[in-house]
Amino acid sequence: MATRADSPVQDQPPDRAHGLRRELRFWEAIALSIGIMAPTAAMALNGVAPAGLIGRAVPLAFIFATIGILFVAYAFIRLTRYFAHAGSVYALTGMTLGPQAGFFSGWALLGTYLCFTCASTAEAGLFGQAFFQSTGIWNSVDWIIIALVAAAGIAVLALGDVKIATRSLLGLEGISVTLILILMVVIVVKLIAGSPPDHQTITAKVFDVPKGIGIATIGSAAVFGFLSFGGFEGAASLGEETANPRREIPRAILFAVLGCGAFYILCIIVQTWGFGVDAAGVKAFSSSAAPLGDLGKSYVGSSMSDAINAGATISAFASGLGATAAAGRILFAISRDTPARRFLGVASERTGAPAGALIVVMIIGFGAIVVQRIIGVSAVNSFFYPGTIGVLAMLVAYLVTNLGGVNFLFIRARRAPLWEIVIPIIAMAIIVYTFYKQVHGVPFPYTRFPIVVGIWVLVGLAIVLVVPGLAKRIGVSLAREEGFEVEGETAV
Repeated sequence: MATRADSPVQDQPPDRAHGLRRELRFWEAIALSIGIMAPTAAMALNGVAPAGLIGRAVPLAFIFATIGILFVAYAFIRLTRYFAHAGSVYALTGMTLGPQAGFFSGWALLGTYLCFTCASTAEAGLFGQAFFQSTGIWNSVDWIIIALVAAAGIAVLALGDVKIATRSLLGLEGISVTLILILMVVIVVKLIAGSPPDHQTITAKVFDVPKGIGIATIGSAAVFGFLSFGGFEGAASLGEETANPRREIPRAILFAVLGCGAFYILCIIVQTWGFGVDAAGVKAFSSSAAPLGDLGKSYVGSSMSDAINAGATISAFASGLGATAAAGRILFAISRDTPARRFLGVASERTGAPAGALIVVMIIGFGAIVVQRIIGVSAVNSFFYPGTIGVLAMLVAYLVTNLGGVNFLFIRARRAPLWEIVIPIIAMAIIVYTFYKQVHGVPFPYTRFPIVVGIWVLVGLAIVLVVPGLAKRIGVSLAREEGFEVEGETAV
């Protein structure tokens, strides 16, 4: 094997002649991870189900989830110190487990981002409809209209300069997060001043598990917190567009997880205090369709509720943009190693964006929204259905990447202290548990979603196994792109 991959200090890999421009910095790389995670949208919905499971102890679920995702992120952080590639897990597993595994995991994550493109854009329609109706601006608006307007905006930004796209992500999410932080400050101030709506108080009981609730239930609640981090690895798909990628991409992934984890935990603590830790407060939290909006209305007024809905719309839009950008780059990276290269594996000379791949992503992602609306799927389910499918495919990609991390870091050669092997092993156990919770005991049609994901990943596996010479070409291509020597047709 070549020695370059054993030297993570080499931050400038050979230039690639594929059209992507290496022009992004740390903040622009982290923007993609944060944008896909959409912390505002996550906090607008993801505390409700845990509240129904473990009551006032919801913050514990998010603390455990943050710790769990750090275990999962370990392999991504470590491997992106060695490999900088637009294909994200396509390269991370392709170089650690072989080209077949690389195509398989890259195909799985492509499915995730396609689903997230659809789900997040539909979510923009959902929150946008709530905003227009609550303000009285447009009472009869159909969510699909707002979603399609969001889709048009996403298309313009995604097909443009990647710097503008990533800076837009950071700015949009920054606006929506700021709105939530203002609400959190108001709630805390009113609690301290003793002037909350229903005698709520600041209390450490948010870390006290109610009697009768076991560790298994806490684990189930933590799954919802875990899923709030979906997309944390997004920065990895900017490996060919970021300056010093082997330094900045790992930092972007780590800081995205730590920053969003801190935000989630603090936000959930204040939400729980805001509703109250007694039975009535827990019931109000667990039954709320829009907890941040309800808190905004009760602690500030309807104007804050409207602002939160607007912020959630902005956050969902940013998530859709981030998912579209990441999906386009994975499809671009996969395609340039296949006969589809001339159509999907080239970048725009004007903007440097992988235009062909992005157009395909948007046709599929936005087309799925229209199909759902035509067959009568509600705005809520148009978000949850593709979102759930995307999460299942994401977990498959996470599992394979962590397996590749074990092989590359500890088995093939000793590139990390041996005791650290427990980290990806625990991560794989967490991933399997989360997958199980997503498929066990769920109602129809969620029972069918694992089948959909199974078909998708099997198609990817069939492609790499059936197309003559594809695996070999992928292996040679990945080796060359990552700076390995290639003798004849075999990477060494």
